[in-house]
Amino acid sequence: MNQEIFKKVQETLAGALGVETSEITPESSLKRDLGAESIDFIDIIFRLEKSFDLKIPANDLFPSYIFTDERFVKEGAVTPEGIQELRTKLPYLELGDFEKDPQVAELADYFTVKMILRYLEERLGKSSGCSGACQ
Repeated sequence: MNQEIFKKVQETLAGALGVETSEITPESSLKRDLGAESIDFIDIIFRLEKSFDLKIPANDLFPSYIFTDERFVKEGAVTPEGIQELRTKLPYLELGDFEKDPQVAELADYFTVKMILRYLEERLGKSSGCSGACQ
């Protein structure tokens, strides 16, 4: 992982979420571990854009459109088509056990600091220092 990017992300998240930088690790879930709520995701994007001087297109990090599309969500669960959409649009998102019980309400638990780092490293063209093992 690129330490310069990680440090900036730590500072950005600390400011947005009111937590100490020492509490923020690559594995931290924005929601579960750092207490982010849905409104915080907008602030996080805004702050990342300022910190890294780049524009983050809508749904690049947090795909809200998936929640309202009937192809992707049925009866509170993400459909197989929705899982595929997540994999295609968010290749830096690690779904882990989410696929076993893909409840929409739980998806935000999988939005991690590492997801943001991987996204930014790709956008900024910086090497993560991983040789495929970090995926």
